[in-house]
Amino acid sequence: MLALRPNCECCDKDLPPDSRVAMICTFGCTFCIDCAEGMLAGACPNCGGEFTRRPVRPVALLEKYPASTERVLKPQGCAGVKAA
Repeated sequence: MLALRPNCECCDKDLPPDSRVAMICTFGCTFCIDCAEGMLAGACPNCGGEFTRRPVRPVALLEKYPASTERVLKPQGCAGVKAA
């Protein structure tokens, strides 16, 4: 099941479960649209995969299947990172 991570791995922007600006790759790496389309130029720095908008989990299902609270962050940020 998709983890719905709570933040952008590059800039640490909050990305709540209902965010329409959260982008993910095929492995669920999570970035905000600004980082994904800007400095990352549409390619995940972790796997080289493309991004797509993260789906929004229906509110009724969040209680049974909550979003992750684990923040994943690249301590050095993503500036200058080359996709794999």
